[in-house]
Amino acid sequence: MTVTEQRVDVMEDDEPDEGARSAYARAVGARLRAMRKQMRLSLQAVEAMSEQEFKASVLGAYERGERAISVPRLQRLAKLYDVPVDQLLPPDDSSSTRWGSAGGAPETAPLSVRRSVQGAAASEKVTIDLTKLHSVSGPERDLLRRFLSMIQVHRQDFNGRMITIRHEDVRAIACLFGVTPDAMGRRLEELGLLVLA
Repeated sequence: MTVTEQRVDVMEDDEPDEGARSAYARAVGARLRAMRKQMRLSLQAVEAMSEQEFKASVLGAYERGERAISVPRLQRLAKLYDVPVDQLLPPDDSSSTRWGSAGGAPETAPLSVRRSVQGAAASEKVTIDLTKLHSVSGPERDLLRRFLSMIQVHRQDFNGRMITIRHEDVRAIACLFGVTPDAMGRRLEELGLLVLA
């Protein structure tokens, strides 16, 4: 057997069979559907948001696993949803016990509106309006966006509107900015990011 024949033989062994490809397409589709539903978007809303790039019928076919989505289209959909692209993929085998093997949205605590950080007890939570974060300018926005994105990825929470964080998270943000937690709470309120009860 020549080297070329060996290479072809190895490549054929590495190719997943049709059943495995079909199962993966269904798992990706379940993840796409879970993400869209978590963001409370209909198929028609995604079509409108994407200016007809993602037709409702085609996105539905991706979600049912009837069609496989290409990597470039997956990247564009992730950008449209404003989530990291890996969040549109099912978890790998090593994390299936942690997140569940169905590729659906993991359990997350319900979001609730709490009062301001100022004078808050350590056990209270703070709700931040993510839609207003885009209007903040300067280095505060970038650092807050990265920190809050990290929390979203950890929780698998991409509703895109609000996020509730613990008082300890506010303390961590305050440390990053070199201020006290109370000063950070006041700054978040000044920036218009806090959702007050």
